[in-house]
Amino acid sequence: MKESLKSSCEHRQVTVADLWRRGQQGWPRDFPLAQFPNPPLLLAIAGSGLAAAADGTAHDVGQAVFTIGLGVWAWEEALHGVNWFRHLLGAAALVWIVARLAGEL
Repeated sequence: MKESLKSSCEHRQVTVADLWRRGQQGWPRDFPLAQFPNPPLLLAIAGSGLAAAADGTAHDVGQAVFTIGLGVWAWEEALHGVNWFRHLLGAAALVWIVARLAGEL
């Protein structure tokens, strides 16, 4: 009995892969409103950071990477989101991107 209590109380070390899998499931688990960023969104965040930190051509490249990454993320959410909220979030992001790009013409 002591041995089973001891083994059930031991904590296993959480790996980065464990955190990634849990983050992709979203919070709350039964109706995900937030998830750890997936690769297109991570790319968009990196592009935004580059655009904020740089001038000239590097700034323009960062803006383009941000727009493309966010567009891919939004498209995926609009079509394959896990619930109606995620579909709506993706569609709203697509509308925002189109409006922003139209304003730059």
